[in-house]
Amino acid sequence: MQKISLLAASALLATAPAAAMPPPLPEVEGKDAATLQDEMTARRINSDVITATYLERIRMLDDNGPKLDAVIAASPDATSRAFDLDQERRAGRVRGPLHGIPILLKDNIEAAGPLPTTAGSLALKDNVTGRDAPLVARLRDAGAIILGKTNLSEWANIRSDNSTSGWSAVGGLTKNPHALDRNTCGSSSGSAAAVAASLAPLAIGTETDGSITCPAGVNGIVGFKPTVGLVSRTHIVPISHSQDTAGPMTLTVRDAAAVMTAIAGSDPADPATAEADARKTDYIAALSPGALKGKRIGVMRDRVGDRADVAALFGAALKQMESQGATLVEIADSRKGSEELGTAEFEILLTELKADLAAYLGTLPDANAPKSLADLIAFNKANPEELKWFDQSLFEMAESKGGLDSPAYLAAREKAARLAGPEGIDRLLKTHEVDVLVGVTNGPAWVSDLARGDSYNSPGTSQLPAVAGYPHLTVPMGAVEGLPIGLSFIGAKWSDADVLAAGYAYEQASEKRVTPTYRASAAP
Repeated sequence: MQKISLLAASALLATAPAAAMPPPLPEVEGKDAATLQDEMTARRINSDVITATYLERIRMLDDNGPKLDAVIAASPDATSRAFDLDQERRAGRVRGPLHGIPILLKDNIEAAGPLPTTAGSLALKDNVTGRDAPLVARLRDAGAIILGKTNLSEWANIRSDNSTSGWSAVGGLTKNPHALDRNTCGSSSGSAAAVAASLAPLAIGTETDGSITCPAGVNGIVGFKPTVGLVSRTHIVPISHSQDTAGPMTLTVRDAAAVMTAIAGSDPADPATAEADARKTDYIAALSPGALKGKRIGVMRDRVGDRADVAALFGAALKQMESQGATLVEIADSRKGSEELGTAEFEILLTELKADLAAYLGTLPDANAPKSLADLIAFNKANPEELKWFDQSLFEMAESKGGLDSPAYLAAREKAARLAGPEGIDRLLKTHEVDVLVGVTNGPAWVSDLARGDSYNSPGTSQLPAVAGYPHLTVPMGAVEGLPIGLSFIGAKWSDADVLAAGYAYEQASEKRVTPTYRASAAP
């Protein structure tokens, strides 16, 4: 049987006779993976058509039209893989909720095939390794289709402290689909913008500190940073083995739970995941619309910021949770005792960047690939395109650091783990006798300015869970000036299922996701 995808067929529309015209592409805008799965189960559509439709949306919205620049490259074998999965379905085999569902990968995650893994840098533009990261292998086993790679803040925003989130030398500047002049936050910028714009129903991002939750919040989608050690980091371009993790970026919490069920698990090559097999669960089964009933919610009031419109959204979200049976507990001192956390985290990130990046680069099959941070610094100096908008000051600071046995690093690791974990999140949960913490994920997206860099100045809740390695979920809670604002749910280590359940219950009752408008500017 010959397979002809609708994407290929659509090119013939202008010249084909009416009788030969293919059926119109289906409507996928705003549809989550669970809805698409239901439609395939009901035989109203198949994966081949769904995949072709998303590829066409990438052509129309990302490569042309508003030109979001969220997707760096599309997988050439996506439609053939979809066809194979359709054949499996017809034969009675359905692997689960991700069967036949397209998913995009942040371009610091390796996937076998012809697409390179660039981290947004021209230094890795030919980095075709032929390897699947373990999380990608798990996605394939679950029946997901790797649709392509997404743009990101180059090197996951660790090259300069004057960078613009969402820009990379390989992919350009990702635009926010809610207002094209606004930033997408980072570093999982393309993953967030792509899901918001329905270029795919699912994406994978990575986070070291805020790189899943901030772009998810700013683009009005769900983002989940799991407990560090629940998902393998093998064959992902690293920053910090203490804080790095991959996680889902989706339209709904249910979809995030489905992705987590697929990708969670131990990996012998990543010692941090030793407990993952024992800790993982069916995250979809753990969801319940009534999950907030009887729960005590710690309200991080000191992290709301000074905007009355954002505070009003947060207040409405709190009332919604209260109406669902939750008890609200005010916390006015969530920052107490963490004054030295930022300095300790910075020491960890720079020291681990130097060591972890060298370890990753040393595994690349290309003998001509850079082998160290020093090689990358030299490459950037020799290639003006890399430094045209901002410098590499953080790379240079990291290069000056000692090794993983240096006293400064070891002291910082001990201090950061203690301040963020036992004396941070654990203290807040225990002292206030609460089950989960909530706060504002982000303020409205700022205007992108490549010449001046980011002007992020808004509330944030990412640091404690990022440094502690604890789960952090963001769910849409509305918009101000048409720009999405996220609501954060944070829990104890390994409480991923409970955090997802709490966010799901709020999401189902509130329904605050905002549809992108692709307007040129958010200015009135």
